Amino acid sequence: MGPHPAVAAIRLAVRRVLHDVLDDHHASADRAAPGEHSSHERPPSPLVLVACSGGADSMALASALAFEAPKLGIRAGGVTVDHGLQPGSDLRAEEVALRLRELGLDPVESTAVTVGREGGPEAAARDARYAALDAAAERHGAAAVLLGHTRDDQAETVLLGLARGSGTRSLSGMAAVSGADGRYRRPFLELDRQIARKACMVQSLPVWDDPHNTDPAYTRSRLRHEGLPALEKALGKGVVEALARTAQLSRDDADALDAWARQAGASVRDAAGLLECAKLYALPPAVRRRILRQAAIEAGVPAGSLFARHIEEVDRLITGWRGQGAINLPGKVVVQRQGGRLVIRQG
Repeated sequence: MGPHPAVAAIRLAVRRVLHDVLDDHHASADRAAPGEHSSHERPPSPLVLVACSGGADSMALASALAFEAPKLGIRAGGVTVDHGLQPGSDLRAEEVALRLRELGLDPVESTAVTVGREGGPEAAARDARYAALDAAAERHGAAAVLLGHTRDDQAETVLLGLARGSGTRSLSGMAAVSGADGRYRRPFLELDRQIARKACMVQSLPVWDDPHNTDPAYTRSRLRHEGLPALEKALGKGVVEALARTAQLSRDDADALDAWARQAGASVRDAAGLLECAKLYALPPAVRRRILRQAAIEAGVPAGSLFARHIEEVDRLITGWRGQGAINLPGKVVVQRQGGRLVIRQG
């Protein structure tokens, strides 16, 4: 008798990602040292870490990784991050680390972070968490870090992007592969949250329900418990699947426009590297605004602080020029139009 359907689904999702990691690892090794490995000799097995909070999604992911990795000759470890935002969080992080070791993962570590305030509590916690995961991956030489984001998380991310009015890239949600050199992998983006919870239940895996996930003080929590249920009540079932599908379609569009903008970027600059307004004006708005966004980031604007309204203001220097003054952007970057060129510099 085979495993429960929920367990089989999460194992299959993880197996597919591990095959991709293995292929990337071998290709990278071949590029780094061509000719050193014979067709019968392979480089050392890669290490894959799972980021685990102790919740159902990440515990199901850790369990599937522990089951699938040895069959492919992949080493499997785990990291849990203590954000220090709740009493006893350090003890809970140690409990999660112990559970990961009991699953057979090695190395396993619990790492504490200090959460700042920039961008709000959710963004600050996310920034601190990814910094800790990056550091852990570097320390252990991990080929990949698996994240337990589900289709439900993807739907929430799309709605948050829609509410911010941040454009196609924001609507594309989370990528299945992201980070430096494709470090982060999200095997569960096509699985819903209940499958992960069911997989934990049938395997008797203990899970921790973070009270922040039900705290109405957090935007994502309100969306999860109030916004999405209201949408499903008004529009019927299938909203989550439709939003996740929108994310993929938007990602395809955004990738194509980004590629176009990269190709066009060099052709709209003069010999000194300044952007020429007339050439920018001739481009489609979606391409032009991507070039402007990239130029602003290169000048020192923090990407996380650059919003659509900022780019719209800069765009008006090209499409609605009436002699207006300089525009101040986050990061103390100033943009002004001079002699038919855009000058973007630190103020």
